[in-house]
Amino acid sequence: MKLVTFVPRLEPQATATVGVVLDGDTVVNLQAGRQMIAGSSSPFFVDMLAFLDAGEAAREAAQQVIDFVCTQRPPEITYSLCDVQLLSPVPQPRSLRDCLVFEKHLIQATRSVISWYLPPLAKLDTWLEKLRGRSLFSPPKFWYDSPVYYKGNPFSVVGADAKVHWPAYTQKLDYELEIGIFIGKKGRNITEGAARSYIAGYTIFNDFSARDIQIQEMKCRLGPAKGKDFDTGNAIGPYLITPDEVPQPYNLTMSAKVNGEKWSQGNSNSMHFTFEEIIAYISKDETLYPGEFIGSGTVGNGCGLELNRWLKRTDVVELEVESLGVLRNVIV
Repeated sequence: MKLVTFVPRLEPQATATVGVVLDGDTVVNLQAGRQMIAGSSSPFFVDMLAFLDAGEAAREAAQQVIDFVCTQRPPEITYSLCDVQLLSPVPQPRSLRDCLVFEKHLIQATRSVISWYLPPLAKLDTWLEKLRGRSLFSPPKFWYDSPVYYKGNPFSVVGADAKVHWPAYTQKLDYELEIGIFIGKKGRNITEGAARSYIAGYTIFNDFSARDIQIQEMKCRLGPAKGKDFDTGNAIGPYLITPDEVPQPYNLTMSAKVNGEKWSQGNSNSMHFTFEEIIAYISKDETLYPGEFIGSGTVGNGCGLELNRWLKRTDVVELEVESLGVLRNVIV
């Protein structure tokens, strides 16, 4: 299923609605479909958190609506995709964690920062990496053993085509090309072998970052804080794609465009840890709940910091991930 949370464009004050996308461009209102079939509403379709809380029962109810629409084609409960505003699939996740599982991103981001202060050292490291296949700035051993992460602000989440507001305190705003998952059921001490069943679905994540502030904060050996925490800074969407429609999550082509120009290209096959391994690590003596979000971290070459290219006000940023769609936002 390609799940969405949406508002009809002609009814901008309407309550956000849980839907599913069929045939690429038809959005089905699941609650309206349920009412048409059963004559009553369903608690599963109140919002996406309720849908995820209900688990398999909600998916079965959604499939009944899908089957009804495919056979009866009732126009009253469907919209064209261009006639709705997509919010984040889960407009306010129960929590937001972002990992750092792409080695190339970590090395290149570190090298870029070093180049601001010691350009010869950064150049030397580039040469040494080509010569011996290893950077001076390779991650510490613990990074290779455990999928480290930080916790972000779930109140700052926006969806596709949303405006991202430039924080007044930064001069270097950056995008980050990531994929993410939502947890689909409650669990603790989840094994890696069982972890896939806890993934409700996959989506695209753009973790906008105030790089100059983030770098200063992390010199204090804590953070990031205001480098990440500002309103509209976490864009998620456009869809929540259930695992059955993403058979190869670790071989997805990923790219980023700014104003139509491709800046970044990568692939999820370079993740050092899988989401199953990440779930097993995070859930050690800690309960995970439906609706919690986990980001992969930025793919190598997947941000302006690595490229020494920076966003400007009015820029349009488009992240595209194979099978997951395009997440587009504009900087204002």
